[in-house]
Amino acid sequence: MAFKYSQAYEKESKARAIGIALPISFKKSVEVCNMIRGMDLDKGVAVLENVIKEKSAVPFKRFAKGGTGHKKGIGPGRYPVKTCIEILKILNSARANAEQKGLSNLVIKNIVTQQAPKAWHYGRLGRREQKRAHVEVLLDSKKHVKKEKSEVKK
Repeated sequence: MAFKYSQAYEKESKARAIGIALPISFKKSVEVCNMIRGMDLDKGVAVLENVIKEKSAVPFKRFAKGGTGHKKGIGPGRYPVKTCIEILKILNSARANAEQKGLSNLVIKNIVTQQAPKAWHYGRLGRREQKRAHVEVLLDSKKHVKKEKSEVKK
């Protein structure tokens, strides 16, 4: 069964990439995706690299319950390093797909996380469900994004 993307796109002007059943937390991936959605691709990659180095935190807005500590300047936040590493791989894959099509000045137009099927991890004390998530990225060039915004205003 083929994966169905959450948003339709034009093959000539946009690039996409997907990570299926990644071993990352769904909740943390939602917060990371919400943080970088709409950014320039280079800026989004730089932000993720800063989170990996623990220089800047990811603001937790939706899944902040349960004692999420406050970070300077953003309120509740964390450093989801493993999640950022996996999403960074997908962004680099989408960038390679865009370069293959000859696109430049890229913007992260759409980045979506969905829950993946749970797998069981067997260990000494029984079993437990592994955390898994699907992440899909859609990149667009800046000139197309500006054109779409002007059409919406009319």
